Amino acid sequence: MEDTSMTTDELRAAASELVRLHERFAPLFGRTETQAHSLVYLNGLLLSQDRKSAEPMALVFGEPDDEDGIGQNQVLGLQRFLTHSRWDFQDVHREIQSVFVEELVPSTATWSIGTVGVIDGSGFPKKGTESVGVKRQYCGRLGKTENCQVGVFLTGVTPAGTALLDCQLYLPKEWACDRKRRKKVRVPKEIRFRTQPQIAAELLQRTQETGVVRFDWVIADEAFGSNGSLLDTLEERQQKYLFEIPANTTVWTVNPAAEVPEAHGVGRPPTRPRRDAVRSVKAVAAGLPATAWHAFQVREGACGPLVFEFAAVRVWAVRHRKPGPPIWLMIRRSLGADPEIKYYASNAAADTRPETLALVSGCRFRVEEFFEEGKSYLGMAQYEARAWSSWHHHMSLVALAHLFVTLTRVRLKKSPAPDAGHGTAVTQERLAAIAAYRSRRYQHHGVPSSSQRDCTTVAR
Repeated sequence: MEDTSMTTDELRAAASELVRLHERFAPLFGRTETQAHSLVYLNGLLLSQDRKSAEPMALVFGEPDDEDGIGQNQVLGLQRFLTHSRWDFQDVHREIQSVFVEELVPSTATWSIGTVGVIDGSGFPKKGTESVGVKRQYCGRLGKTENCQVGVFLTGVTPAGTALLDCQLYLPKEWACDRKRRKKVRVPKEIRFRTQPQIAAELLQRTQETGVVRFDWVIADEAFGSNGSLLDTLEERQQKYLFEIPANTTVWTVNPAAEVPEAHGVGRPPTRPRRDAVRSVKAVAAGLPATAWHAFQVREGACGPLVFEFAAVRVWAVRHRKPGPPIWLMIRRSLGADPEIKYYASNAAADTRPETLALVSGCRFRVEEFFEEGKSYLGMAQYEARAWSSWHHHMSLVALAHLFVTLTRVRLKKSPAPDAGHGTAVTQERLAAIAAYRSRRYQHHGVPSSSQRDCTTVAR
């Protein structure tokens, strides 16, 4: 297993890099006071060992008001920064996209699939009914229907690491149509009800319109792969995709144009193809010969190379109950006596090699790592804010905090995967930065710096 421990010099360097990265983003937050709040919040996400919400972060990382220490004004200021400040979270995401292209995309020269965009939804369990977009709905994190908010996320994947490039909260229809609730939680007037696949299409369009990031592939799970309109949109934009699809998805196994019956006698000639050759993808997989399957390693797992069996066949899509374009149907089968089988659809060119499709499918785990890191270490799910603006401000700052961790790994040539040493490495990064941050702050106010590794109390 690759060593993820950090030396003292590396820890000091990590702290200085955090300040340097923030300096690049600081102008996006506007006023000097707001810029200072953004650094407090970023430090809190990265370094706080308590709950990563506005009050505890302000009390630990805020600047003391006077000789009495940090007061309630700091807490209120950080809460206002999250909800009422007018800085645009999309500006932060656009700058993250620029850093992503500068620092991480060059690593794609080491593999054959280029830059991969991953679309995914994620739920955030919440109590009550006041937080924007909250309702009883499916929460993937819990694997069941629960009271939660749901966001749609677009991440960029390279060999060097992953970055959150854009995101948007899903606003259920009952929220979108309720003017009183919308006003209370500051939902912008231009926001209308959109399904999660529609939001995904808008995130891709928004990212592509900046002209900074270009995706060679876009991948997603079956919640998006089952939506024909989203696939239509990607095909119209000539965006190559590989989406997981449900087992009951139907396809034509032969060109449907050849299945239109011949005209006989008088009357209107038939235009619709016979459906004799329409099969579910599960049935297509079951009918494949043993020679159709090939084993490919998709990545290194925690216990060694991760290998699956793959089969890829050309079929024709059924789209909106009508014949669709020719596509690849790829089937992935795990090894073992009771294999798990997944199905994928792709609009890749007919000469695309099956091992390329297999490698692309292996990138899906990177977004799972991102959510694991975000929710376990960076406070992604620990916000206590109800407004539309505060949710998006929080997520953009989580994206920036995660970018810092990713760039630190790249600089130190650490593994991008959260292996058994990952938690230790992240904790050490936190401790280094907090020591440097407190040293600067307390020296400024005439208070000697502390050498304690776990200091959570602040003079009031």
